[in-house]
Amino acid sequence: MDPDFYQDCMAALETVIDPELGIDIVNLGLIYDLFYDGQGSLLVRMTLTTMGCPLQDIIMDSVDYAFKDMDRVERLKVDLVWVPAWTTDRLSRYARIALGIR
Repeated sequence: MDPDFYQDCMAALETVIDPELGIDIVNLGLIYDLFYDGQGSLLVRMTLTTMGCPLQDIIMDSVDYAFKDMDRVERLKVDLVWVPAWTTDRLSRYARIALGIR
């Protein structure tokens, strides 16, 4: 994936806010990988902060909505994975400050 398109995808994902924490899923470190086939299909490999997250459907719908205006993304698949497990080590500096974590 070219770097500009990757940045556009990450910017789109930054619009997806975890409703409980009030921080976007990129800064929370929930995005593990992006794969684009060059022909319109984008795979987002991501996790959630906890298994059985009660807001999973809202977050997944928000990810789908984030790409609705991106012409290069005709088909989106979200692969929700649990390995490796999410930890606070994945938080960005911004998220650490916002959540009061050192």
